[in-house]
Formats: sequence, structure tokens, C-alpha cells
Amino acid sequence: MLASVLFFSLMNVLAKLLMDRFPVTEVMFFRSLFALIPVCLSIHLGKGFASTLYTRHPWGHIGRSLIGLTTMVAMFWSFHLLPLGDAIALNFAAPLFLTALSVPLLSEKVGIHRWSAVLVGFAGVLIILRPSGDVLNLGAIIALAGALTNALAMIAIRQLSRTEPPNTIVFYFTLLTTVLLGLTLPFSWVTPDPMDWLLLVATGLLGGCGQLALTRAYSLAPAAVVAPLNYTSLLLAVGFGWLMWGEVPTGTMVVGAAVVMASGLYILHRETRRRATPTQPLPPGDGD
Repeated sequence: MLASVLFFSLMNVLAKLLMDRFPVTEVMFFRSLFALIPVCLSIHLGKGFASTLYTRHPWGHIGRSLIGLTTMVAMFWSFHLLPLGDAIALNFAAPLFLTALSVPLLSEKVGIHRWSAVLVGFAGVLIILRPSGDVLNLGAIIALAGALTNALAMIAIRQLSRTEPPNTIVFYFTLLTTVLLGLTLPFSWVTPDPMDWLLLVATGLLGGCGQLALTRAYSLAPAAVVAPLNYTSLLLAVGFGWLMWGEVPTGTMVVGAAVVMASGLYILHRETRRRATPTQPLPPGDGD
């Protein structure tokens, strides 16, 4: 899980750097395209393509991919509009949205403890937003929209996981997003130079390796053990933001992020105790 956090954190830094010169859709295209390399290698070394590519739910994969693509657009765009630490902190609202949406979409029962954690968590979101003086600034709206669609993506993955292996879900998501993003290239193409190509390839490889490490982590240990480690990504985001862009986190951002993380961890604890499927916070900045 820590390897996954590192891979995704480095990917986020490269994406933020690249989006100073390239459209978000072009950066996302190469992130998905080159992520296919480690994903296909994992499938080849595992059960093989014949077994992995078989699916009984093609429309489920298409729907999950569209939701995940929306999440990727929002997350990458928020990296461009906000300090990296702020964008990552707001993405941690995804488990809060997931808990709230599990009632109407999954018919799950949510008790008073988890509803209380959701309300406290959203209070933490407001604390994060308050320093700007404008709660409805564009970057914050985009980041929260990404957290919402991230929660929807997790619900789609839950439903697909009942019959589909993890590698099948990851492969079709990566393939379909590559195809869809490729359709946008003629309208927003910027030609990379040799150094840009190197960064674009690295972005995709890091994203693919991060997803494989994440999947492997959840296969080796219970979610209650590995999921909390995902919150270390905020420390890396703040550190990279400070070193690369001079982004110093405010005291209220730190307090708000702590409240959101504590709420997410409490929700995970309650769900684990109830022996329900644990809420698994996905890595910020990505729709996998």
C-alpha cells in the first residue's frame, strides 16, 4: 500500500507539471496508454489474457469506465487549479460520499455512528475551504466533484467485483479510457518534446504500477489494515507541493484535513466491526 501511495503521489506531481503545458485530456490519455504496459504484463504473468478478458458484464465495464474517466478529469484538473495538498485533502471526502450514497444505491443500512462521522467529515471539508474566503471557488468545486464521482466509481467496482476479477476491471477501465481520451486528441493536441515524452511515459507507468500495487495490497491484508495507509499520500502531497511550487499549507487546511481523515477512518472502523464490505478510499488524482 505504501508503494502504491508513492507511485500515485509521483504520478500526481508529474501530471501537475505537465498540465502547465498540455491539455488535461492529453496528459490523461498518455497516463492511461502507458499504464496498459504494467497492467498487461501483470495479466500475462497471472491467469493470461484469455481468462482475464472474458466478461459477462461489458456494459458494467463501460459504465464504470465513464464514471472513472470523469473522476480522472476532475482530479487532474483540480491539481492544476489548487495547491496539491488542498486537492488531495478534498479528495478524501470520497469515503464520506460513498457512505451516504450506499443507502440509496446499494440499499445498505447506515447507523447513527457513521452518519455522524459523515456530517463531521463534511464540516472538515468546509474548514479546508474557508481560508480562501470563497467556498464555491472553481478548484474546490472540481475537487469535490471528483470525490463524488470517485465514490460512484467505488460503488461500480463493488458491484462488478461480485463476478469480475480485479485485473479484468482494471484492464477494461484502462483500455476504454485510453480509447475515449484518444478521440479528444485531434481537438487539443500539443506536440511533446523529448523530455515531455519521458515525463508522459513515466506518468503512465507510475499510474499502472500504483493500481497494481493497490490491488495487491487489498489481496494480502484486510482493508482495515491497508486502507488507513492511503492517508500518508497527504503528507507526500504537502511535501511535494512545498518543494516544487512553494505551496505552504495553512493551519486551517491541516485542521480540516485531520477532521476529514479521522471521519473516514472512523467510518472504516465501524464498517469493519459490522463485517460489511469496508469502504476503501481510492488514491487521489485517479479514477481507478
